[in-house]
Amino acid sequence: MKMVEFNDNNFGILGGTFDPPHLGHLKISSIAIKKLKLKKLIWVITKQNPFKEKSLFTVAERIKKSKELTNKKKTIQVKYYDHLLRSSNTIDLIKYLKKTNKNLNIFLIIGSDNLTHLHKWKGWKLLLKMVTIVVFSRNDFSVKSKKSAIVKKVEKRNKIIFMDNKKINISSTKIRQSYLS
Repeated sequence: MKMVEFNDNNFGILGGTFDPPHLGHLKISSIAIKKLKLKKLIWVITKQNPFKEKSLFTVAERIKKSKELTNKKKTIQVKYYDHLLRSSNTIDLIKYLKKTNKNLNIFLIIGSDNLTHLHKWKGWKLLLKMVTIVVFSRNDFSVKSKKSAIVKKVEKRNKIIFMDNKKINISSTKIRQSYLS
């Protein structure tokens, strides 16, 4: 991992459906806050991930559960922007945040599984110019993600940071399946 300088504008975003939120989200958030020296990290709840099926919990339930899980973490905030942006696309969120504060140094936190298809995200090229992507290991995607199309296309190598983290074997998918069983 590259050295990250402390900056009052270091700002992290962990986005997703959080369907449901879990301790794995909290663990990677805590690691990111510490290692990236983040002033603030926002869990951005989206109504629907365009790459996934319908959510099990409503947006209101997911926001409530996320706030309950993070209530003792002053550095973490839970937000919902879809209604304001009329979009759940990450690039639209980043443009909005940069418009309201041009000096933000944004770290977009994703799992290694997401990096393998980041090139399918709306505005991914612009996204890479506007943020630093922080990749946490997830399941069997670590090696695959480091060889992904995005890594090959990134001009500045410091635009993607691979975190050396212990595998976190919690997934919203598995939790949802237990609800449905």
